[in-house]
Amino acid sequence: MLRPVTPVLPAEVRTPRLWLRRPDPADAPALVSAVNASLPELRPWMHWAQAPQTLEGALENLRAAAERFESRETLRYHIWNPAGTELLGSSGFHALDWRVPKGEIGYWVATAHTGQGYAEEVARALTALALGGLGFRRLEIRCDPANSRSARIPAALGYRLDAQLVNDDVCPAEPGRLRDTLVFSRVQ
Repeated sequence: MLRPVTPVLPAEVRTPRLWLRRPDPADAPALVSAVNASLPELRPWMHWAQAPQTLEGALENLRAAAERFESRETLRYHIWNPAGTELLGSSGFHALDWRVPKGEIGYWVATAHTGQGYAEEVARALTALALGGLGFRRLEIRCDPANSRSARIPAALGYRLDAQLVNDDVCPAEPGRLRDTLVFSRVQ
């Protein structure tokens, strides 16, 4: 019989090159800067990245993210350089179902820091956390098939392609067009 878990959630995770920590409203200026500088690259893939972020909007978003982290509804981590002086992106677990337990890893890296393997490093660390200490039985990474850079990451981490969901979502940058979704998974 499967029982819901109540794992201890780390407020931070360290990788060889990165510091992941839960969101804090104090991150708002850094978040606004990273998101707004990266909008051209984020717009095709992310619904939330269609307009510039404001400081007020970021503060509201971060307060809600901190509450969802505490309630275990969504576990978002901001990606920082090791000294914590520069925000490089964001990642974490969403679509959580603690009854199974299962979830989905999402990630984005600020344009100035792409191409350095950070998204893969973060996804590797979060995969180890989810399948290890958090006891997940299923972990997914989903992306648009046209986002080839993102789709390479789950394959590199031993995820299996479960499905290509046809006409699964509205294209963020072109709301009149539908897009497919690739679903990759690791199970135990």
